[in-house]
Amino acid sequence: MTPTGRDEPIAALRAAGLRVTAPRIAILAEMTDTKHMTADQVALAARDRLGTISTQAVYDVLGALTRAGLLRRIEPAGSPARYETRIADNHHHVVCRSCGAITDVDCVVGEAPCLSPDNASGFVIDEAEVTFWGLCPDCQTTSKPNEKECAHDR
Repeated sequence: MTPTGRDEPIAALRAAGLRVTAPRIAILAEMTDTKHMTADQVALAARDRLGTISTQAVYDVLGALTRAGLLRRIEPAGSPARYETRIADNHHHVVCRSCGAITDVDCVVGEAPCLSPDNASGFVIDEAEVTFWGLCPDCQTTSKPNEKECAHDR
């Protein structure tokens, strides 16, 4: 039987060898429900689940979950770091230049890395991070192209 609901974060924490704590459960559960969250967004959501958690505790948990391989941290240029649970599959991202919405883009060819550099300078390449930039559908149709929020980022 596979874990469901509240048990999924607990099972994931245990499998990663991490202590099971209320903040870790809350943050991992929230991250499973929502994609590409900033630390501030995670903190607000965790506070809704827990009542209170310090900003430092949120950063500590995000760091621990990232180091354990349960979260992936991405850093689009000009944007705060974002976290996601989609890990280890070499996918990429498309970011809206206007509102900052982020969407996953699957790797377009073969196995990781789906891109290879012309000269790797002796490095063994195992992953490629690509960020595509453009305008999301909502921002393409809006009369205010510099608006900072659209439906994708809520």
